[in-house]
Amino acid sequence: MQLDEVVPWGRNLQEYTRMFLLTPEDLNKKILSVGDGPASFNQEMKTVGKSVISVDPIYQFSREEIKMRIEETRATIMDQIPEHHSQYVWKDIPSVADLEKIRMDAMNLFLNDFENAPQRYLPHALPGTLPFKRNSFDLSLSSHFLFLYDALGVDFHIQSITEMMRVSLEGRFFPLLNLSGEKSFVLEEVISHFSPTFDVFTVTVPYEFQRGANKMLVIRRAMK
Repeated sequence: MQLDEVVPWGRNLQEYTRMFLLTPEDLNKKILSVGDGPASFNQEMKTVGKSVISVDPIYQFSREEIKMRIEETRATIMDQIPEHHSQYVWKDIPSVADLEKIRMDAMNLFLNDFENAPQRYLPHALPGTLPFKRNSFDLSLSSHFLFLYDALGVDFHIQSITEMMRVSLEGRFFPLLNLSGEKSFVLEEVISHFSPTFDVFTVTVPYEFQRGANKMLVIRRAMK
């Protein structure tokens, strides 16, 4: 990975809770969060005594390098939002200014935590083998990575999810639309692939910022 290929954009614990329908019981589970980037989810969970390991190839870079990249891309991202204003639901986030504040607050929390806790932020790129034993986690999450970037292809998604399900009992994936706001073309093939051996279903969630992106996929180890 080259850092200049990355567009850092961080979300917070409240957003994760709504995107993934995380119950108080879920929050007490051992969680692996994939593709977190500069989200504050890990930091906020640690603050309230919960267990999260975040993995993302961006963690190979230093705090200062990531911070610099955030500053380099911030204005570009915010300048593009008004052009695509109708593609978003401005309810929980009422304005572009509010969006920028929420994202920057989350990323600053991440930056203040990142280099102090290397054991919670592991540099790793799927579909490579995760450095964990089978069933190490109760729950794995993928936020704004798999399905959103469906240009990575069906094989990439199947291999990545297979690895996530090796180390966890359940996987949750959000959103199920791609960057163009269309249903990810890999979704049905992923469902078909995993359905024979896992419980696989979609759930409507109480989070929708990208218009139409209010569903997550759940893949759960089938109980025999």
